[in-house]
Amino acid sequence: MIRPIMTRRFFLRQPSEQAGPDDLAIAQDLVDTLEANRERCIGLAANMIGQLKRIIAVRDEHGGVLVMLNPVVTKAHEPYEAVEGCLSLKGLRSTTTRYRRITVAYDDLSMQPHEESFSDRVAQIIQHEVDHCNGVVV
Repeated sequence: MIRPIMTRRFFLRQPSEQAGPDDLAIAQDLVDTLEANRERCIGLAANMIGQLKRIIAVRDEHGGVLVMLNPVVTKAHEPYEAVEGCLSLKGLRSTTTRYRRITVAYDDLSMQPHEESFSDRVAQIIQHEVDHCNGVVV
């Protein structure tokens, strides 16, 4: 189901709770909402659709959608300064430090653990959405 985008900063600044098997409907809503906003959005976190769960959906380098439950960046290399936009907020945000290469531990939709490395644009999107899970608004 396509959900409205949350814009209340107070809500967005709250850290999200761990996601579990009972939260798979939220993951599907996140994917549906990402697809509905394809022209203006490349990643979403569950709090952006009003759900305080650690779930993110990001568009990968091939245009597909990768869903991660309980993502944690475990390694980060090659810092740089980035200016980012956010569907929940108007305009571009202040400069923030991102990393060109990251490793992320997460659970898939079957609650199976994974650890994968990402780089460049996809790494930046993941970092932005993990910040959302942590209640960090860039």
